Amino acid sequence: MRKFRLSMSVCALALAASGAYADMLLELQKDPRQWVSPTGDYANRRHSALKQITTANVHKLAVDWQFSTGVLRGHEGAPLVIHDVTIPAVVDKDGKTTNKAFVTDVMYLHTPFPNVVFALDLRDPDHKVLWKYAPQQDASVVPVMCCDTVNRGLAYGDGKIFLAQADTTLVALDAATGASSGESKDKPIWSVKFGDPSKGETSTAAPHVFKDKVLVGNAGGEYGVRGHISAYDVKTGALLWRGYSTGPDEETLIDPDKTTHLGKPVGKDSGINTWKGDQWKLGGGTTWGWYSYDPELNLVYYGSGNPSTWNPIQRPGDNRWSMTLWARDLDTGKARWVYQTTPHDQWDYDAVNEIMLVDQEIGGKKTKTAVHFDRNGFGYTLDRTNGELLVAEKFDPAVNWATKIDLDKSSKTYGRPILDERFSTEAHGEDETTRGACPTTLGSKDEQPASYDPGTGLFLVPTNHVCMDFEPFRVSYSAGQPYVGATVEMFPADRDKGETHTGNFIAWDAKTGKIVWTNKEQFSVWSGAVSTDGGVTFYGTLEGYLKAVDTKTGKELFRRKTPSGIIGNVITYEVGGKQYVAVLSGVGGWAGIGLAAGLTKSSDGLGAVGNYRSLSNYTALGGVLTVFALPE
Repeated sequence: MRKFRLSMSVCALALAASGAYADMLLELQKDPRQWVSPTGDYANRRHSALKQITTANVHKLAVDWQFSTGVLRGHEGAPLVIHDVTIPAVVDKDGKTTNKAFVTDVMYLHTPFPNVVFALDLRDPDHKVLWKYAPQQDASVVPVMCCDTVNRGLAYGDGKIFLAQADTTLVALDAATGASSGESKDKPIWSVKFGDPSKGETSTAAPHVFKDKVLVGNAGGEYGVRGHISAYDVKTGALLWRGYSTGPDEETLIDPDKTTHLGKPVGKDSGINTWKGDQWKLGGGTTWGWYSYDPELNLVYYGSGNPSTWNPIQRPGDNRWSMTLWARDLDTGKARWVYQTTPHDQWDYDAVNEIMLVDQEIGGKKTKTAVHFDRNGFGYTLDRTNGELLVAEKFDPAVNWATKIDLDKSSKTYGRPILDERFSTEAHGEDETTRGACPTTLGSKDEQPASYDPGTGLFLVPTNHVCMDFEPFRVSYSAGQPYVGATVEMFPADRDKGETHTGNFIAWDAKTGKIVWTNKEQFSVWSGAVSTDGGVTFYGTLEGYLKAVDTKTGKELFRRKTPSGIIGNVITYEVGGKQYVAVLSGVGGWAGIGLAAGLTKSSDGLGAVGNYRSLSNYTALGGVLTVFALPE
């Protein structure tokens, strides 16, 4: 295993001088002792090669230390862990050195709004706070955050920590000091604005650093926001390109002749001509999920969200390119290929979930695949070089809105879902309720990221097992006001069978589109998973348990209650030769919005409150990082 013993600052300078800095982050990802990006690596695989904790000893895990964030509401995302950070000497106003420079391992921790960032010294036995960044944001952004005040994490690159604040401000912080040239801790190295909260545009996603660029997307599809993804220079904050989800080719960065959809050119202004009139200007397609990157192809992958409004009758057409998987050139932003998972969405099935890059043998051929678990309940496997659709199968047996995805290349409906009209919200019409549609608007999986285990070839997927009654109604657009146009009631998918569980944790074979094993969970599994070379996969539950299962079989090997419900993503790292497992607890997010925001009406929280009302019997609010390790 390669060891990184140079200080971060020295390494960065050396690589910059050699012109090779762009590869630094890629190299750091190869060191499993660290967790250097929001999803672990460029490929979104969320797997660790650490193996000190195994199926044989994981039951011995105990709480090693905890840290309270001091913030309530939902704690999504995960910390970063960077080794060998050089902390500079502290010099007082009289020029006297009060603390000498030193090298240490640092954990970078974030919170929901107001998006505080902590840097914790992992070599210090008391985990001293090295610095803290507390941005001053206008609290008026909170009421326009759709589904809690969550933030999904930080990014690292070029010696900087990047934070996308709720108010659509992207800031670059010095990883060693949190400040710019020793100035105030609340003064970033640079900051840029990429949205307008007065129109309902907010930010909940983690930024991602790929080579010399930091990418960030917007949220606010429920406010008629027009989605986009932006690339900024990591050093200066200069905008390098921006690609919209809807609109003319020059704004979507689509080449009508070279950008393909299922192997065919998309044609001129495809982001306009599948909308009625100017509806595309309020088109949604926001980009608040996770991003991945293939350095060999130089392509960035991500998904765009729901079209606005939720009422499909008000926006006839396929509504491209909402609900779409994108492959863009990192340097130019030009779209290589697109694939729309849910044309003319009628159920709020965003396609923002992570795209995982894994090389697999498909049909006897080694293939560069992209694997995506869509909110619509289908697990997709595509050729990531060209967007060819290889596999598309249901990863939750309750899914009923479509019978299948047409995989016949000679068919006129190739690549499209074959709808079951009984669950079409458009077919039933406005002010009429479509009953029993599965999944609900939460999807069979929301943003909670899956993990890929190379030892078994399995994808470990946290899922929702929830259905809904959906009533669309006509709504008018007003900037900064909700533009939803639907009322939703959610309930357990198998309630007619007497079942009450609303979550499953599954293992998935993406080569065949088959569920290998399933563990039922009382509530939706809203926590990101991590698999390890120790044969163990970790995830959290809404009632607050950290769990460990045997990756091969799904057998539960360990559970421990944390102070609050878990919607954070589990990570693992190593310090001083010892492996740790860390997770943020702090119930909230869409599934826990009732608890987080004090909502009581069953249809509140865009329909989530009623389905998760009993959460209050098991957990309460509170943001706490809990770190586990094997006892000495």
